Amino acid sequence: MLIRIMLIICLLLFVGSINAQEREMIIHGRISDAATGETLEGAAIYSESASKGTSSNHKGEYRLSLTPGRHTVTISYVGYTSLKEDITVEKNAKKDFRLSGNVELSEIVVTSSPTYDKVRAPQLGNDKLSSLEIKRLPAMLGEVDVIKAIQLLPGVQSTSDGGSGFSVRGSAPDQNLILFDNSTIYNASHLLGVFSVFNNDVISGIDLYKGDIPVKYGGRLASLLDIRTKNNMPERFSMTGGLGLISSRLTIESPLDSKTSILLGGRRSYADLFLKMTDEYKNNSLYFYDLNGKIIHRFSSKDRLELSAYLGKDMFKAETQEFNYKNTALSAIYSHNFSSDFYSKLSVNYAAYDYGIYSGMQNYEMSLDAAITDYSVNADFSNYLSDLWNINYGASATFHRFKPELVRQPNINDYKVDNNSALEYSLYISNEQKFSEKFTLKYGVRFTSFSNIGKGISYCYDDNYEVTDSVMYKKGDIYNTYYAWEPRIAFVWRTGKNSSVKGSLVHNEQFIQLANNSAAGSPMDIWFSAGRNIKPQKTDMVSAGYFRNFGNDMYETSAEVYYKYMTNVIDFADHSNLMLNKYLDAEVRTGTGRAYGLEVMVKKTRGMLTGFMNYTISRSERTIAEINNGKTYLAPFDKTHCFNIAANLELTPKHMLSATWVYATGMPTTYPVGRFEINGQYFPIYSDRNEYRKPDYQRLDLSYTFTPKPDSGKRYKGEWVFSVFNAYARKNPWTISYDQKDGGTPYAEMVYLFGVLPSVTYNFKF
Repeated sequence: MLIRIMLIICLLLFVGSINAQEREMIIHGRISDAATGETLEGAAIYSESASKGTSSNHKGEYRLSLTPGRHTVTISYVGYTSLKEDITVEKNAKKDFRLSGNVELSEIVVTSSPTYDKVRAPQLGNDKLSSLEIKRLPAMLGEVDVIKAIQLLPGVQSTSDGGSGFSVRGSAPDQNLILFDNSTIYNASHLLGVFSVFNNDVISGIDLYKGDIPVKYGGRLASLLDIRTKNNMPERFSMTGGLGLISSRLTIESPLDSKTSILLGGRRSYADLFLKMTDEYKNNSLYFYDLNGKIIHRFSSKDRLELSAYLGKDMFKAETQEFNYKNTALSAIYSHNFSSDFYSKLSVNYAAYDYGIYSGMQNYEMSLDAAITDYSVNADFSNYLSDLWNINYGASATFHRFKPELVRQPNINDYKVDNNSALEYSLYISNEQKFSEKFTLKYGVRFTSFSNIGKGISYCYDDNYEVTDSVMYKKGDIYNTYYAWEPRIAFVWRTGKNSSVKGSLVHNEQFIQLANNSAAGSPMDIWFSAGRNIKPQKTDMVSAGYFRNFGNDMYETSAEVYYKYMTNVIDFADHSNLMLNKYLDAEVRTGTGRAYGLEVMVKKTRGMLTGFMNYTISRSERTIAEINNGKTYLAPFDKTHCFNIAANLELTPKHMLSATWVYATGMPTTYPVGRFEINGQYFPIYSDRNEYRKPDYQRLDLSYTFTPKPDSGKRYKGEWVFSVFNAYARKNPWTISYDQKDGGTPYAEMVYLFGVLPSVTYNFKF
């Protein structure tokens, strides 16, 4: 019923008659660094006479509609000298701006969107982080990390200490869509979650959408994490890198000619090099690496092609065993500007995640492989007609290929969990209507079709989840299809020059998910799709927030509340078998869920002391008939309270201190509460599901950055970063296991991953 109401509202708004406004002209162009040519994302351009402004997008491009006549516009960006210029608007025109500033800042600063945009944008639950903000956070073992950074944002929780999985507003990690230059990343971890797969040196910035996902994206319930590599065309050769105790990295950027540029980046850990120095472990391997590449070619001022590639791999190898997993992401993006107000983007993407296990002894060998692969095409169009009709529309198609598990053993028939495929395609349209400087409305709808495709076997189950029949489908047969309408609507009401109230209502559906029965997650988790036995997961979320800036936008404050209701939410039966299981559908249990909470954030953006603090109070629950006797229980990722602080103190241009502190309520868990005895053997009696909690989580990280010659006029810049992870040695539980001693006396054993971890890194830029 809610979906129908939202669809009707969107339709009425879209086709309703709109009173004509005075015809406005559009000025558009690019804002860049005057010294390097690097485009500036989030630069603000504002006309005082028209009381209107906007900010540049991730390509440094802006678009501002003004009435004909003479206007004075101001262009500003953190770390740069503001530019004020008089322009005469007579027709649609292109105007580029180049900002100058402190040499040191212009070399390294890439800031997030200004607070000006945070108040005005009709977007709730949207957080941005720049590569500089991420870089300034204390590093773990010398590696700054995108995923660790977003885990400090309100409403975002880590799923385990050291893990790269994250939960957004009480949802599961697989309900987050992670895009890297438009390609999906299915496992964002290195070293089993100690680091993420994203090299901060090649990243321009990230956007996290917590529920109110732009209508062009779909397929996940909770959030979108959009990570972009640098897309500027540098005017000269540059090199950035770092040498650490665990890993090192190097990135180069260079123009190839006046129209083409290249970016290459790589990281590698080298624990295996130290192992080779020992007699006992010289044949073992333990390392990860990743490679990034990007070529940008500008055919003309209107046509641009970007080719991006990512390859990352982890290897764990002992004498008789080997485990590896890897990600591959390729994309080709062609952009074309038909005019100043009509823009298109066509992208072709490939994404793959696979892992393999090998075990070989004298008389026994075994190997296991699993993978998921995506092939996708996207066409997106943006057409700005007026402040009342800023329309975005497009289509996409994705072919999913699931290869769950294949086991090979010599002289024994292979054991194979059946491969399966799915085709997902969608159409979307949205409109942003700016009725006045005070009120803006954004609404749209996404239509998605998801089809299961043979070759494959579909099993039928009875009420006890026992197999009763099976049907074999030929290659290319479509044997099941789901359709979904996903309407979304949001507004912003300016209550003052520096304050606003926002609200949104969204409906999302998800067609693929992870099979895991551990909150910690694992690279061996299995992705599987909705089908004849498993319906798509759905959520409806309403949210509202108040945003206010103080001190000439030096301080950002916000408070957001949300409530979401989920149907067909997935969990797994007690003692379920998820590995090497042809009948995985029989382990799945579905029901309803709800999550609600309050997120409060304060951020200081300028001065010697910068940073943010936030507090989240929330609840996440599930109700599934076959689990916990049908009683409502806490979701595995429920954390009642979470408090984060991140601070940077620039004592002098040479010396900077940084710190983060995290506190969170312990994650829900199931404890044994009794035991019984049969023939001298003792067996535990467990509590209701997630009835108890692990100990609360807390951690302090510190870092000190020393820049020997910050004012040097030379191109080469260097800095030393000394950091301490978990400075007061808090033993945060990773897992808690239960066993019994001889005689049946039970005991619990806690495993924690990290004590105090000091590190030193040397970063350089040329």
